[in-house]
Amino acid sequence: MHAVVHGERTLTDLDFARLTKLLNRELPPPLADVLASAEVTGSRAVPADIVTMNSRVELLDVQTHQRQTLTLCYPRDAEPAAGLISVLSPVGNSLLGMKCGTVAKWNSPMGDECAAEIVAIVFQPEASGDYST
Repeated sequence: MHAVVHGERTLTDLDFARLTKLLNRELPPPLADVLASAEVTGSRAVPADIVTMNSRVELLDVQTHQRQTLTLCYPRDAEPAAGLISVLSPVGNSLLGMKCGTVAKWNSPMGDECAAEIVAIVFQPEASGDYST
């Protein structure tokens, strides 16, 4: 897992508050690190090129060059077969707060290092005027 650099990730205040509430459950250390080091901004001020909760993103695997579209969601809504990826998963955690054009990195459950470029944000709730999802 790569280290999170302060300012590398941007979260909306609503996403930050909701994810912090998950702290009552045992959060994976990488997500706790993201929450501790991310820049937090208002939902109306978040740039449209930032992956927020419930964003649909198009990824390009840096090794295989395969494209995949995923939606970042809360654990209760996760359906990996349908492309709904929990923020608690290694992939979901690596995408949260990242900017379009950057490379997200994570370790697979088998321990393999994975990386994918965020090539497009197909949908971001805030960019469409939804500030409460």
